[in-house]
Amino acid sequence: MRCPVLIVHATERPRLDEIRDDLLARILEAEREGRLGEIEGLQSSLTHAEEKIAQLGAQIARKQRAVNLGVPTFREIVARTATAATP
Repeated sequence: MRCPVLIVHATERPRLDEIRDDLLARILEAEREGRLGEIEGLQSSLTHAEEKIAQLGAQIARKQRAVNLGVPTFREIVARTATAATP
């Protein structure tokens, strides 16, 4: 989770959600048990997991949007047709 170059595939979203939920549960348990040092490490991992989930959401949103490739439409092609002068 903490690796900045880790690339997550869209099919791994359920696993990321599971990891996030597990981290939340572990943070609550560490708070109950008074393990303050462990909480800090878990919070860091949770932050990185949430960032990966946000990146994945942005990636999925980008893939669902139409991309303008600049291909001319028929009207644009017809409008550019040149007429030849008759000799």
